Amino acid sequence: MKLYFGNMVTTVTTLMILSLAGFIGYSIWNRSSINFWGRRSLFVLVYGLVICCFAAARDGLDKTIQYTIDGSCNPGIFSLVSIPNMVGCVGAAIIIIAAIATPIAKLQHMREIWFYVMSGGVMLKIVVMEIARMIQMILS
Repeated sequence: MKLYFGNMVTTVTTLMILSLAGFIGYSIWNRSSINFWGRRSLFVLVYGLVICCFAAARDGLDKTIQYTIDGSCNPGIFSLVSIPNMVGCVGAAIIIIAAIATPIAKLQHMREIWFYVMSGGVMLKIVVMEIARMIQMILS
């Protein structure tokens, strides 16, 4: 439990991730009654970015970058060139593509599809990072 509720940053990040996953799940479950998919995509984009910042702070990404540049501090839990960071970049690219395409799409059905694409990128990032954190904890 320390992995997810060890300090304030990990606790807040965990609760935010759970709430975003709940929002995505609720949106998919109640898709027939949703009229404005662009608003939901905007929420996932903005809230996901906030969560990404918290997760980067939680995992010490800033320390990893500084360690890679000048070695003046200890690195974070993942190296700069690692599977979790590379998959995180791929997930971010998926999210950015969906964020650009959503306002261009004129039909709500297309915006719904782009919402699913964006949500898929978000869930990819969440699942890979959390599994990598669990593996990292087990191995250390």
